[in-house]
Amino acid sequence: MKPHYPLASALLLGGGLPSIAHADFIADSKASVEMRNFYFNRDFRQSGARDKAEEWAQGFLLRMESGYTEGTVGFGIDALGMLGVKLDSGDGTAGSGLLPADGSGGSQDEYSKLGLTAKVKVSNSTLKAGALHFRSPIVSANDSRLLPQTFQGALLNVQEIDNLTLQGGKINRIKANSSTDYTEMTGNRIGGSSDSFVFGGGEYKITPQLTAGLHYGTLEDIYQQYYGTLVHVMPLGDGQSFKTDLRYSQSREDGNFRDLDNKAFGAMFTYSLGGHAVGAGYQRMSGDDPFPYIASSDPFLVNFVQINDFANVEERSWQVRYDYNFASIGIPGLTFMTRYISGDNVEVAGRNSEGKEWERNTDIAYVVQNGPLKNLGLKWRNATVRSNFGNDLDENRLILSYTLALW
Repeated sequence: MKPHYPLASALLLGGGLPSIAHADFIADSKASVEMRNFYFNRDFRQSGARDKAEEWAQGFLLRMESGYTEGTVGFGIDALGMLGVKLDSGDGTAGSGLLPADGSGGSQDEYSKLGLTAKVKVSNSTLKAGALHFRSPIVSANDSRLLPQTFQGALLNVQEIDNLTLQGGKINRIKANSSTDYTEMTGNRIGGSSDSFVFGGGEYKITPQLTAGLHYGTLEDIYQQYYGTLVHVMPLGDGQSFKTDLRYSQSREDGNFRDLDNKAFGAMFTYSLGGHAVGAGYQRMSGDDPFPYIASSDPFLVNFVQINDFANVEERSWQVRYDYNFASIGIPGLTFMTRYISGDNVEVAGRNSEGKEWERNTDIAYVVQNGPLKNLGLKWRNATVRSNFGNDLDENRLILSYTLALW
């Protein structure tokens, strides 16, 4: 198949908009190109599994954002052009999610995609329609591979009242990280397909330290979900704080989908002192089903980590975490994180004994702060997973990234 490169199309967008090229539209515009060099290695350790998934690829992301036209109602347009190129993928080791499959057990040599978004602004409220990449407690796009995942739909953000932020919208398609096509949405682990996810909610800052949120979403004919959040940050003196992050959701079936019942509770407590942060978390699933969310997106769970979400039927899980920012000892840009999550009490179909699993993550990252290589970032992500009902694996991701502002 002849390759196509829509990145060039994004560069020509401005040429088609002479009638609305007012000062704000042009003066407030910005553009950048991000380059990601991504190496992925997943080694499967359980008996009878494939050997490994291993790929190396180069990604390019061209982001262009206009300002808004003058007047009470301002109009603008954004563009995101993406290109992924295979650098290396051994025989039978594809399947990392960096590149699309080629249908023969390998991966394609390259793929590209273009996302266009129209936007309207009135006062402090914006409406966007088209390609969307955003995060919220009820639905969040994933960006853990070579190129980001996007939704198709409309997103409204309203900030007209002090301390209150409202968000809502509708999405009808999802484009996975390693895909060039929009598809209908499916429920992770629970199945079904839908072309409509309607959502809404908001967050209110009760005090400078306390924020409460309530959100609702419906994946039509699959599930309905209510999500409440409460975040409190308590200052404890110079360079010290204690953060409490509480999350609770209820999910049930929508339309004629089979009976569905899930309740999820999560709590994360973090004590920070200077460059140190020590955290402890607890997550509990209850009901007859796992936590439902749109497949290929990110769930808003305290124990959703590098590989697992610890959201199986009746699962309970604990997390301990440590972060260190080396800026506190004069090395800005260098950060470290490690965490351990253990889950048990999982109801596994066809088994009388409980399911158990654990995961260990380590991240080390450095971003150059100044000089000719400013914004050059290097990150190593390591994970180990063991389970008595799923995969045993060791994983490494090495990501070299650089963002260059064009204007």
